[in-house]
Amino acid sequence: MEDLLKDLLLVGWRVLTILPLLLVITLFMGKRAVGELPVFDFLVIITLASVVGADIADPNINHLPTIFAIIVIALLQKTVAHLKIASQKVDQAVTFEATIVIQDGIFLNQNLKKIGYTVSNILEMLRNNEIFDIREVETAIIEANGELSVLKAKSSPLPISFPVVLEGKIMEDVLPALHVDKEWLIKKLHESNIEQLEDVFFASINRQKDLHISKFNQDPLFVPPIK
Repeated sequence: MEDLLKDLLLVGWRVLTILPLLLVITLFMGKRAVGELPVFDFLVIITLASVVGADIADPNINHLPTIFAIIVIALLQKTVAHLKIASQKVDQAVTFEATIVIQDGIFLNQNLKKIGYTVSNILEMLRNNEIFDIREVETAIIEANGELSVLKAKSSPLPISFPVVLEGKIMEDVLPALHVDKEWLIKKLHESNIEQLEDVFFASINRQKDLHISKFNQDPLFVPPIK
């Protein structure tokens, strides 16, 4: 019982000493919202959490090496931050690149595949930006922090559209609500010179039955470079 009480007091003491140190380290590393953290800074936070967690949970771990490790991690983060400012190559090496996922209302499926996003992910993010028809999008970019930036097309807002084909598969449960059927959809695809359903990466229609299609590997006329 006496040993347990001693260990608990030791853990409490470590919490009281570690938290002020972490506050100082956080202020030293710089202010940034968690959702905007680059991948390297996110890894720094995970490493700090692992080091501090092990130190607090196990009274047998020497406290001073933990404090030293925290200071070294903070200095490393600060050094990398300065190197990122000084060199674009370093910045690109430790940060995810921004990636264009929609251009001129067309999904760039190769870019989506490269970053591990699905059409459903992008559609949800568009809805969060109050965009309900992909034709309203001139350019959509997944930023380094995982958020979606959207440049809307200059045309007037369009009515809500609903996905009816995702990666070559018809969303048959959506069709009845739009008062259309599979045969109607296939006919409209044929009218758009699409013979194989497998060629369609994404297709949507609105209540006016306007069909919009993005083919697999379809390239828009111009994709601006992103830095």
